[in-house]
Amino acid sequence: MMGTDRLPRFEGAAGVPASGAGFLLPGPAGMLEAVLTYSALPDATTPVAVVCHPHPRYGGTLHNKVVHMVSKAFGELGAVTLRFNFRGVGRSGGRFDHGVGEVQDMLAAVGWLRARFASSPLWLAGFSFGAFVAWAGHRQAGAARLLLVAPPVDMFDFAREGAVDVPWMVIQGCADEVVDADSVSRWVKRQARAPRYECFDDAGHFFHGRLIPLRERIVQAWG
Repeated sequence: MMGTDRLPRFEGAAGVPASGAGFLLPGPAGMLEAVLTYSALPDATTPVAVVCHPHPRYGGTLHNKVVHMVSKAFGELGAVTLRFNFRGVGRSGGRFDHGVGEVQDMLAAVGWLRARFASSPLWLAGFSFGAFVAWAGHRQAGAARLLLVAPPVDMFDFAREGAVDVPWMVIQGCADEVVDADSVSRWVKRQARAPRYECFDDAGHFFHGRLIPLRERIVQAWG
């Protein structure tokens, strides 16, 4: 992996690495391991997206299949998409911080993109623990859209940031064995600005066998 001071520079997007290439970006607790993907050479107005991975203590990384599929869906919609490892995961420095420091990691990833695409709309997404991080930091990040997949509403404080005031979507597996689908449904109904809510009747927490429909649903709803 190359350091952030040696990233290749492409015409129209200074400091942007090749699509799919791993790199390190500066974070609050050390360097953060990341991968940037895009379908065409980006410019300063291309939509940008950050996707947050599930719980680090249960094997969550930027390579998680749900995270990868969300990123792929955003790519189909023309976005430059950044996946990164939270502190203490893979080659990212620091230690797990129970969601507090991880929000700061997400904001650092957003800042890295903003330095290169200042005028681009930001799409922010997260899966499971990553959904909490995206929710908790979406206002500070300045997200234009928010996507939460299997948000663990019974495990983390999803009330502390107040109402979402941008277009947003929640996707849940109704057969989820980790996040209680009924709790998510009730939480969605309590929101002042209702999200688009999609429940996959036969999907478990990791959407095994349902990843392609998950991608298709995001593309259809987000486009």
